[in-house]
Amino acid sequence: MDRAPVLELDPLIDDRGTRIIVCCGAGGVGKTTTAAALGVRAAERGRRVVVLTIDPARRLAQSIGIDSLDNTPRKVEGIKGSDGGELHAMMLDMKRTFDEIVEAHADPERARAILENPFYQSLSAGFAGTQEYMAMEKLGQLRARDEWDLIVVDTPPSRSALDFLDAPKRLGSFLDGKFIKLLMAPAKVGGRAGMKFLNVGMSMMTGTLGKLLGGQFLKDVQTFVAAMDTMFGGFRTRADATYKLLQAPGTAFLVVATPERDALREAAYFVERLAAEEMPLAGLVLNRVHGSGAALLSAERARAAAENLDEGRIVDQGGGKAGHGGSPATRTERKPEPDPEHEPNDLATAAALSVSEAAPTADPAQETPAQQTDTPDVDVRQLTAGLLRLHAERMRVLAREQRTRDRFTALHPEVAVTEVAALPGDVHDLAGLRAIGDRLMAGQAPSA
Repeated sequence: MDRAPVLELDPLIDDRGTRIIVCCGAGGVGKTTTAAALGVRAAERGRRVVVLTIDPARRLAQSIGIDSLDNTPRKVEGIKGSDGGELHAMMLDMKRTFDEIVEAHADPERARAILENPFYQSLSAGFAGTQEYMAMEKLGQLRARDEWDLIVVDTPPSRSALDFLDAPKRLGSFLDGKFIKLLMAPAKVGGRAGMKFLNVGMSMMTGTLGKLLGGQFLKDVQTFVAAMDTMFGGFRTRADATYKLLQAPGTAFLVVATPERDALREAAYFVERLAAEEMPLAGLVLNRVHGSGAALLSAERARAAAENLDEGRIVDQGGGKAGHGGSPATRTERKPEPDPEHEPNDLATAAALSVSEAAPTADPAQETPAQQTDTPDVDVRQLTAGLLRLHAERMRVLAREQRTRDRFTALHPEVAVTEVAALPGDVHDLAGLRAIGDRLMAGQAPSA
């Protein structure tokens, strides 16, 4: 199968017309690291960058050497930027962002009433979709300030990556929809009839919840709605404006995935959704891709070589070239000559040659009978057989990842892809983020 087009990220981050990069995808695929690495690379190439993360694990703060991140952008030291390049980073505090909206759009007395309202406190801290909505609110605030020429967004770790696109409209609809109008009705009707109507509405809309929490809950909701009445239209307006911002030419979406079936299935859904919503997709970042420096040696040959070594035989040698009989000294001296048809150009042959050359370095004639044993050869055979089995397993992993990539490419041949090699450990500093940035720009996974 033909390879997918290569995603070239340096031209994307160098383009001053690119103002927002959104990293999205399923949970646990490396969105935070990808966003941070892009931010570091863009800053060191001359951009003024802010990275907005919504990662509760706070890995971004650790990797860039900041003790903690909060709702205020903080400058990252140690960035080797040119032409005024700088990197700032922040972690979304969704409740604080909600509070800021209230404070900005209500007079002090009404803002205080809202912020102290128990229903508001529950809504702002844990209502489904609040985090995703507030991420978009914060994105809109950062873009409006025009202090940075590139904003990199690490999307929330949600059950489905599609929640990131749905949440702004969902919460905006909630705050500006039929539910709120129903709750506003008692204030307009007034008196006992109004409370009766409210009780009927709450029974319809929240079922047993209203019954369990009783009149105090209903009073808190009514007070909240009355205080927020003038602000509801603003939520819908800002949600719509942010949605249009995501569709604008200066925005680029990067779908991040690993070469696993579930992650790439989620990536395929996201690609299709972005296309349906007319949002600009830059391409796919395929993270943690495995490679091998001995890819010409198949898993089958590696397993066969390991089995031969376990049985005490030498593999991949021409007839009469070597054997496993005779004394250790005989085996040491009988080094096979190169055979044009069996050139030692792969791991199996190299392993066989290493076994035939693995006798003790001392003169066998001066060894004691106890020393003249096959123990060194046995140890080398066991070690080599183990390495061959590890290689066979690695090749199976590579084959599985390739099949998974091919299925995605068959479904979406137009999507540009860059592959990032799997690293032996976690990224925990700027040097690691720079290394990830280099791999992001390579276009294909280097050999491991």
